[in-house]
Amino acid sequence: MSKPLKATVNCDMGEGFSLYTIGDDEGLMKTIHLANVACGFHASDFSVMNKTVALAKSNNVLVGAHPSLPDLQGFGRREMAIEPDELESCFIYQVGALDGFLRRYGLPMNHIKPHGSVYGQTARSIDLARAVVGVTKIFKSSAASPQGVAFMGLAGTAHQQAAEELGVPFIAEWFADLDYNDEGKLLITKKHDSVPIEVVRQRVNTSLGLWFHKVSTVGGKLLDIGANVAEVSICCHSDTPGAVEIAQAVKALVDESNREAGYV
Repeated sequence: MSKPLKATVNCDMGEGFSLYTIGDDEGLMKTIHLANVACGFHASDFSVMNKTVALAKSNNVLVGAHPSLPDLQGFGRREMAIEPDELESCFIYQVGALDGFLRRYGLPMNHIKPHGSVYGQTARSIDLARAVVGVTKIFKSSAASPQGVAFMGLAGTAHQQAAEELGVPFIAEWFADLDYNDEGKLLITKKHDSVPIEVVRQRVNTSLGLWFHKVSTVGGKLLDIGANVAEVSICCHSDTPGAVEIAQAVKALVDESNREAGYV
């Protein structure tokens, strides 16, 4: 009999720009374990990044970089033809910016998680995945763990394969507020629709439960989260309507599951 999955809650944060705000970062930061901080190419700027890192520190939240394709107009949720070496440089540029603010506040870099469409592109292409996973090694000196900066992505895809090949710690991610098709592909939308809290609770219980470790699909199927996965981080997007309430519901279920399994 398998144990319930150990879990954390993560959220994409700092996705405003200049005077514009997206999401309730202050409310969300009180609820989550991991913050994926936008690095300027789909959202954020130097002031927003600085404020978001300071907010994470005041709430004892671990910080990871959330780099994107260079697409402010499309919020990084439009695919782009890009070569592995270009994408590697694109990520180094963005992660380096966040690293400066982390050093300012004396914080380590916990992980790197791609944003939006490039998340899907790197999950499907092993060449692109190797390019972005390899960026974690450049910032190893900024990591909290001797193992280095982790990579957060989809289990059972090129994300996990590249991390295992390169010896990079892998954080398997699952989404509370997005759908999966019957082939297990994450359905990344440019604008996120609202999700009823009861639907979120059902999804979380299915993924973490003792007998399941499954992902529910739009067609009603239950698919395995992935091989060699004992821990998962559940994402709640800051721009999903009702994001704070969703994150609070997920956090309550995660805390209960971790406690019953003896993880805390």
